[in-house]
Amino acid sequence: MAESFITTNRFFDNKNYPRGFSRHGDFTIKEAQLLERYGYAFNELDLGKREPQTEEEELFVAVCRGERAPATTEEKVWIKYLAKISRPKRFHTLSGGKPQLDSAEDYTDTDD
Repeated sequence: MAESFITTNRFFDNKNYPRGFSRHGDFTIKEAQLLERYGYAFNELDLGKREPQTEEEELFVAVCRGERAPATTEEKVWIKYLAKISRPKRFHTLSGGKPQLDSAEDYTDTDD
């Protein structure tokens, strides 16, 4: 990986991870370091803004396109990152109460 994914830019996602990848709990320390160090290159390759320079980068782009399953640590962490940021947003209530585990009880149809 010496010549692959080289970039001088650190990768941050202030929208989804405003306190950094390692402080959010979705990623291990190693994964967070990979994202910060190489995420900019991963993102450029994924978006097609950067042409693959090595075979490793070509394989990475194939993973991004869904043409092959992730095999390397870099491919796996990028796919994990994409899955985390594309998940549906959680529904928040304004009541502040605990979420109901069994919502069937809420829909009883009686005229007491």
